[in-house]
Amino acid sequence: MKTIAITALILSGAMAVVSLPAVEPGVPSGGNNVANPANATNSLTLTPALVNLLAEEMRTNHPALTAARARTNAAAAGVAAVRSWEDPMIRLGAMASDETMRRENGDLIYGAEQKLPLWGKPDFARRVARAELEVENANAGYQFQILRSALAKTVFRAGLAERIVAIGEQDLAFVQTMNAAVDAKYRAGAATQVEFLQIQNERAKRTTQLQTDRARLGHELVALNRFLNREMNSPWPPLELPPLAAPVIYNERLVSFATKYEPKLRMLREQIKQSRSVVDATRRARLPDVSFGVESRNYSGNGEWRQAEFMLNFNLPLFNRSKYRAEVRRDEAKLAASEADAADYSLSVREEIHNLTVKIDAARREAVVYRDEIIPRSEQAITSARSGWETGRGMLRDVLEARRMLLDGRLMYARAVAEQYEMLSDLVLCCGLGDLEALQMLEDESQVKPEEKKP
Repeated sequence: MKTIAITALILSGAMAVVSLPAVEPGVPSGGNNVANPANATNSLTLTPALVNLLAEEMRTNHPALTAARARTNAAAAGVAAVRSWEDPMIRLGAMASDETMRRENGDLIYGAEQKLPLWGKPDFARRVARAELEVENANAGYQFQILRSALAKTVFRAGLAERIVAIGEQDLAFVQTMNAAVDAKYRAGAATQVEFLQIQNERAKRTTQLQTDRARLGHELVALNRFLNREMNSPWPPLELPPLAAPVIYNERLVSFATKYEPKLRMLREQIKQSRSVVDATRRARLPDVSFGVESRNYSGNGEWRQAEFMLNFNLPLFNRSKYRAEVRRDEAKLAASEADAADYSLSVREEIHNLTVKIDAARREAVVYRDEIIPRSEQAITSARSGWETGRGMLRDVLEARRMLLDGRLMYARAVAEQYEMLSDLVLCCGLGDLEALQMLEDESQVKPEEKKP
């Protein structure tokens, strides 16, 4: 029911979603049969709110997260299963001897023995179990963040694939328009056979490429359904890439936030706590186990009681001292390894934050230069080349070359936007944040001057 409700919410939101931007400029004025996908169907803009909605559906449905919850439940049950008092040991027996001894000492033997919870051993065992529970909780959060980042990147790749198909359809419409114009000029003797064959080759290549792009889009949607544990071929409305994101600047606040809340680093810190608990429990294990026992005897002939014995049993750790010390050294080495792993990963998180901010900035600058410079110039070039070709002052080759420049510009802009959001998803994972909006809020807060902050 939850999946159905979320799907209905997504589809209902698509009916009133922010519309696609107008068809990108650059198609010549004669290409009036170029289709605008936004006019044909409603689309779904990829926003942080949408990603959060899909992530919550994934949290409920994804098998890996279900397994993580099961391990957490098992660890919680393990905490409750730690016993302070062991089960008592009951002893029953009989004596086989002559009648006189049996009558004097009693030949029916029964008793009980109870292990005593001394030296705090049950408490230390409980601490180990609780530490394991915290590790599993941190691991469940880590698995969710990993899958959430992968889901977000898959969503943006699907939006990119959708945009590539839309650009391909626009380009195919332009090529078909040019093919009709070249065919008309060829029949009138105003175009060469080379131009006629060239435009036909362009149409064949574009048709084939568009089929490939549609197949890739279908696979991205299959991958998206896989994350949500839906039917592989469940339909989706057209996914539209979001606008270019704001710049992200590397700063120490971002780094400190990441080193504090990065999911895997938090899990490693919980593992350190678990290793410390294990070391403490291992040290206590050297102390002797003590049990108290009671034994009584009766005579089977008349049931009369004969005697009772009280015993205090404990083991002497005399011959295994080196073994106990080795166990402590083993667990201390594991603790040192956990601490070293956490320190190393903390450094790698710092490096990854810097690497991601550099790549995000590069992707944004690339998108800006394509949007503000290369695409407008390519639009002017294709308009000029087509006008010259239509009036007989230019060559078809110039029109096709200008078309390739415009096509490459549009594709590179879309790829740069998608790449920026994919790396932003990785940055959100590194910072342990909920979504891109939280990252933007953190970025805005880091840019506030110290004197502007409230005390």
